[in-house]
Amino acid sequence: MKVLYFDCPTGIAGDMTIGALLEILGDDKYFLDELKKLNVDGYKIDISRQDSHGIMGTHLNVVVDGEDEYGHYHDLDEHKHDHEHNHPKNHRHEHRNLLEVNKIIDDSTLDQDTKKLAKDIFLKVAEAESKVHGKALSEIHFHEVGAVDSIVDIVGTAILINKIKPDKIYSSVLNEGRGVITCAHGQMSVPVPATLEILANNNVKFRQIDVDTELVTPTGAAIITTLAQSFGNMPEMTLKKVGFGVGSKDIGMPNCLKVYYGEIDK
Repeated sequence: MKVLYFDCPTGIAGDMTIGALLEILGDDKYFLDELKKLNVDGYKIDISRQDSHGIMGTHLNVVVDGEDEYGHYHDLDEHKHDHEHNHPKNHRHEHRNLLEVNKIIDDSTLDQDTKKLAKDIFLKVAEAESKVHGKALSEIHFHEVGAVDSIVDIVGTAILINKIKPDKIYSSVLNEGRGVITCAHGQMSVPVPATLEILANNNVKFRQIDVDTELVTPTGAAIITTLAQSFGNMPEMTLKKVGFGVGSKDIGMPNCLKVYYGEIDK
């Protein structure tokens, strides 16, 4: 029986998930080719190996029409790139609602299992945002979740999971940070309300550690609560491969999601 175990010592986010799963799969081209089926444009993807306080892992950076995660400006019309999607079709739509996101997924030529998993993850975030803001699902226009980078994170995760096809998925207890972050709704204390709502709705074990930033994003929370059937210590397995997904923040220690791929005797 094929098993994935997500070890989340410094939380989980979409880019970290994809980085770790790409190392398990070992086929970046397959991932990029599948993403093209979404027909979402105006972005490019940088996949790189990065060091996080002595640990090497894979980092995914989605560069969208202007600024990347580091605040650097990019003009995608001037800087052509092999992984670039550069047509005007779904260009510059930063605030999509759930119906619009689902339509993009449904209109794609992705596998049906991939579509279902991606929509299940999006629904979890939508339901949490709906409750937090006191609005109906149809009224929720996502800032983070409807943006291109979150679509890539969630659909990309679904693509990789559907390709790896584990029989079971487990996770460690989630470590979350503390303090205050700035997001689309202004300043919020950590954990942010949408993350808390997702964790509460799924009876997830988590704890805060002494790191002054967000470690579990709403997207990360939605991904792991959709995938994992339980949260705790790693089950006994024959380990075949380990993937390290490096986060974008320097938190003073290795900021890595570790995903173990192994086999359990039935």
